[in-house]
Amino acid sequence: MHSMHLLLEEPIRMGSILEPSKTTFFPAMTKIVGTLGPKSRSVEVISGCLKAGMSVARFDFSWGDCDYHQETLEYLKAAVKSTKKLCAVMLDTVGPELQVVNNSEHSISLQENGYVVLTPDQNKEATSELLPINFSGLSKAVKEGDTIFIGQYLFTGSETTSVWLEVSEIKGDDVVCMIKNSATLAGSLFTLHVSQIRIDLPTLTDQDKEVISTWGVRNSIDFLSLSSTRHAEDVRHAREFLSKLGDLNQTHIFAKIENIEGLTHFDEILQEADGIILSHGNLGIDLPPEKVFLFQKAAVYKCNMAGKPAVVTRVVDSMTDNLRPTRAEATDVANAVLDGSDSILLGAETLRGLYPIETISTVGKICAEAEKVFNQDLYFKKTVKYVGEPMTHLESIASSAVRAAIKVKASVIICFTSSGRAARLIAKYRPTMPVLSVVIPRLKTDQLKWSFTGAFQVFHYSGLFPMLADPRHLAESTGGTNESVLKVALDYGKASGIVKPHDRAVVFQKVGDSSVVKIIELED
Repeated sequence: MHSMHLLLEEPIRMGSILEPSKTTFFPAMTKIVGTLGPKSRSVEVISGCLKAGMSVARFDFSWGDCDYHQETLEYLKAAVKSTKKLCAVMLDTVGPELQVVNNSEHSISLQENGYVVLTPDQNKEATSELLPINFSGLSKAVKEGDTIFIGQYLFTGSETTSVWLEVSEIKGDDVVCMIKNSATLAGSLFTLHVSQIRIDLPTLTDQDKEVISTWGVRNSIDFLSLSSTRHAEDVRHAREFLSKLGDLNQTHIFAKIENIEGLTHFDEILQEADGIILSHGNLGIDLPPEKVFLFQKAAVYKCNMAGKPAVVTRVVDSMTDNLRPTRAEATDVANAVLDGSDSILLGAETLRGLYPIETISTVGKICAEAEKVFNQDLYFKKTVKYVGEPMTHLESIASSAVRAAIKVKASVIICFTSSGRAARLIAKYRPTMPVLSVVIPRLKTDQLKWSFTGAFQVFHYSGLFPMLADPRHLAESTGGTNESVLKVALDYGKASGIVKPHDRAVVFQKVGDSSVVKIIELED
């Protein structure tokens, strides 16, 4: 696998670009998050998504109730069972999201240079002249000349399904806006975004807390996507709330950066969060177009150096309705990987898109091609230099495992872990080969229950693939127990085509209080 890696800095035979890519068990090292919804909630379609490379299923509570999402999750469980492909669960909060209330679900046509009134009176019917919204403080938050975007899922002001408004007058609680482009709003959910204006609503709303404490607890969610994170305190507040909900104290919190306020406090948020989601949608509106790439590169670099996953969204919007991405979108996906992103998050593309399976497959193929030219050697040196000395004992061993695997051209790194921490540190240094994270559950001391702490949280890290081991074996065991688990891991690697006879594998494990790295060569 290592021999396939090229560098963009090296001469590439142009004819080789046309050669078909080899099919592998893991479509790409980069992870793909798929949002499940109307077009992707049958067992058949979800199974196709899993086979195509989806490793995290996102449940967006901006729409749909708990019963609807529970039904979808049951379909996911059935698909996981039939495909034998593991998948983590992410709950995406609503947060301080402003919405247009369209109870009738009638299409609404808005004409350029016309006017429309935004009102907090939700009892009124949505029309081309009047749009009720779910926030009473808009008139106090905006001023004449401010920009407002409204659309269904996607809103950039450039397509006919979203509209760009400019505030022209404040009338009491109502806001009168000039329509800057003609558009037709269809469906029940229209999201409203006020560019570069703070909305005085809590990041974790009462509605979010209710969903987390019921649906989230019932399903032991692996990830919480904290929408519109604006301050580090938002993450601390969410973590404190989760800590009171039993097993959810192990749930990883991913801060979604969606506005200028979150960007301004990025460093503090990164320190508190377990990962970062870069929301190209809202943030792409707040930022000047020429600054969008700069934010992505800077934010992903900071995540990489902190050893925390960077998730990029909104990269193949056109695939919502088309079987093939645009050239710009294909390049955008590749650049996200080359920048160091761990995951690509698909929203509308899989939720209501016409081609959810094909979209995941296409994104995975682009990621795999970009990974071949990722300069791991430069990245490794940069990361080691950033961390400095002295390193922690565990990080020193983890980085050494990666370096050893590359030097001996190992086909796989096998890491024994109970918490996932060691595996995540290995992933921080971006090995060019897959890392099998052999997760060994812990037995809770207060009850006869196995806890898979850290098992699915590795799903957002590039190159990490979890494998559940027999809970009777401990991650820090000595002697024959670890050898038997290692044999199971290697057999899994052989069956999936990751390793073959005479390949080398690097093994990271704990022996007593020490962490040990060893290199093994497979027999026939």
